[in-house]
Amino acid sequence: MRERLAHIAFRGSIRERSVEPFLRLLRALRTRNRIRGVLLDISSGGGESIASMDLYLAVKRLNAVKPVYASIGAIGASGAYLAALGARRIFAYPESEVGSIGVVFPHIATRDLLRRLGISVELLHVGEHKDAYQGYRPLTPVEREKLLAVVRENYDVFVGVVAQERKRPVEEIRALATGEFWSGARALQLGLVDALGDREIALEELSRATGVPSRKTLRLAPPRPFLDRLLSGGANAVGAGLAERIRDSVEDSVLDLAGPGLFR
Repeated sequence: MRERLAHIAFRGSIRERSVEPFLRLLRALRTRNRIRGVLLDISSGGGESIASMDLYLAVKRLNAVKPVYASIGAIGASGAYLAALGARRIFAYPESEVGSIGVVFPHIATRDLLRRLGISVELLHVGEHKDAYQGYRPLTPVEREKLLAVVRENYDVFVGVVAQERKRPVEEIRALATGEFWSGARALQLGLVDALGDREIALEELSRATGVPSRKTLRLAPPRPFLDRLLSGGANAVGAGLAERIRDSVEDSVLDLAGPGLFR
């Protein structure tokens, strides 16, 4: 059997649509016996709460079968840091931005702006608070407190996962969970990562742990969407870039208009 290591890179915002292909790939690697270890090369500022938790759980389940090492690039913040917690060891560059342990629920009220533009909006709804989080009117004090309760619950889950995976008391992690981020060097001092180094160093450590030479590493990625394949045929780099921009713009627009959501 020709044993290999796998290198998987994740970039950009953590959304359900962007994460789903990676979940399938990580799930498949659990039964790929020739893949003896996986490097998760992640650089992201976070994203949707549920998508972040899904990515963390997928990494953790794979790590239970074979070692997964996480390498944080320019940024491993919020949901991206949560995802890295599923790995056996976390590496970061000294200059990486690490942490941002917290939860946010954006609520933008557009009513006054629309009125100035002469646009009238009428929300027909059944249920006292059904129109509260549609991005039209400001929240009432009661609605704001109800929403904050949900955000606090989500925050407590995040803090609990960090405490569990870093083997630290919850109150110690809560003191760090202010939403701010640190450099990779400071994150090492705080016990949020295991070592400093670039992706090559992380891969060499994974090689030593598995006994598989680092030169026998496969770069794996989920299949590209159809639009990418259509526009990036041959050497058409311009088409490939256009496809990526179109896909990202459409995805972000649809998701941003899809309704409220918690973000890590």
